[in-house]
Amino acid sequence: YIVLCAKVDGVTVTLYESKKGHTATFVGSRALYEAKIWDEKAEIIKIKPKQKEEWLCVDTQIGSDEVGVGDFLLPMIVVAAYVHKDDIDELISLGIHDSKKMKDETILSLGPTLIKKFSVSKLTLSNEKYNQMISKGENLNSLKAKMHNQALKNLKKKHPNVNNIFIDEFAKPSTYYGYLTNDEPLTGITFKTKGESFYPSIALASVLARYSFLLEKRKLEEKYNTEIPLGAGVKVDEFVKDFLATHGVEELNKIAKKNFANYRKALES
Repeated sequence: YIVLCAKVDGVTVTLYESKKGHTATFVGSRALYEAKIWDEKAEIIKIKPKQKEEWLCVDTQIGSDEVGVGDFLLPMIVVAAYVHKDDIDELISLGIHDSKKMKDETILSLGPTLIKKFSVSKLTLSNEKYNQMISKGENLNSLKAKMHNQALKNLKKKHPNVNNIFIDEFAKPSTYYGYLTNDEPLTGITFKTKGESFYPSIALASVLARYSFLLEKRKLEEKYNTEIPLGAGVKVDEFVKDFLATHGVEELNKIAKKNFANYRKALES
């Protein structure tokens, strides 16, 4: 979705496209000055996040989150993010919280700036690789556990002095570590349901995971010249019928999670 991104004199300018047309955002200390060159009516938008007072830790930390778990046609992505305590105020000012509560346009506009500023580890599991792993006996949660573990280890290696490590809980700790019996698990992790509401590192990871997910969606849409639906509902089933008629089963196997009921229904129909 990004048409242009430039950083000049401390101001990051991002131009991106959406269904409503093109939008430009200016971020930085001289953002308003730069924006008024292009539009005299430009003004500062201050976002007031609702949940910042609920954050349980505002010290330097690492957190991880995932996206794409329930999407039949898109990959699963896990992102771990490092947040220094001095950067938390900036996250608050940008309105960084759970990506599910942020508009995709906002995430797309902030993504390029965030991905450059913060230290992150991103793992993408294509659906072709996903299907291979499932056929070898893995399940959805075991794959998530291994991806979270690796992403967090990658950042812990870069920032060895960080002791605050958080995961958006999708399984009990005992179950999580049970999935890692053949791996080298990172210990000392705090598990928290809806962790993006309580830890800024998970909130940032959530936003960057969604940003990466939207870019993957765009790649597929450009490849197949069609809009890819999200989730695994009725709209997806209708889309798959048309996709099969146009591209065939081999192409569907490249982008679909074959253990979803959608796949069985598609082949039966």
